[in-house]
Amino acid sequence: MTPDSLRAALRGVSPEPDWLDAAVRRVAAEPAAIGGLFAAAGRRCGRAPLTEPAGWSADEAARALLLTALPADHAPHAESLYRHGDAAEKRAVLKALPLLPIGAAGVPLLHDAIRTNDTRLVAAALGPYARHLDPAAWRQAVLKCVFTGVPLAVVHDLDARADTELAAMLAGLAAERQAAGRTMPADATALLGRLTTGPVPITAREA
Repeated sequence: MTPDSLRAALRGVSPEPDWLDAAVRRVAAEPAAIGGLFAAAGRRCGRAPLTEPAGWSADEAARALLLTALPADHAPHAESLYRHGDAAEKRAVLKALPLLPIGAAGVPLLHDAIRTNDTRLVAAALGPYARHLDPAAWRQAVLKCVFTGVPLAVVHDLDARADTELAAMLAGLAAERQAAGRTMPADATALLGRLTTGPVPITAREA
């Protein structure tokens, strides 16, 4: 996923493409303007779902493009927009993080999203940028998905990162639920099956 692919996905979807083009140019020239433009993107660009990338909406793509247009200070702008934004704006920031030249500076935003009870924020936090989560935090986030009903399909690189410790945690949860007469979600059961019947990565060293 790149800014160009997001622009292509928005063609024919955004009701005001000229507004977005002008907003991107303004942010590049006047970074302080991003706050008002970021908030307005939902109204001006709509919230229609995009075909690609899957799981994105028009307003999220537009807001990601505004963030990528910043000439500098991407991390502090992303943090400010997340902290002061509504749920839709927070999701857009989380989804935009992999596109920004910020290294691991956005990890505190992931931790905040994963702590919430908003399942859409949890899902947004476990996209490609979640590669910056340390193994323990990542495993706990996967378990949170199981607890809250977030489909494990949203977890980027799930099978590549799943290890013996995650398998043990899932097995423990499955045993607890069985004792209580409750079932595990089908995707969690399938993951546990893959982890216990085939080669499983050894537990990653904690950061």
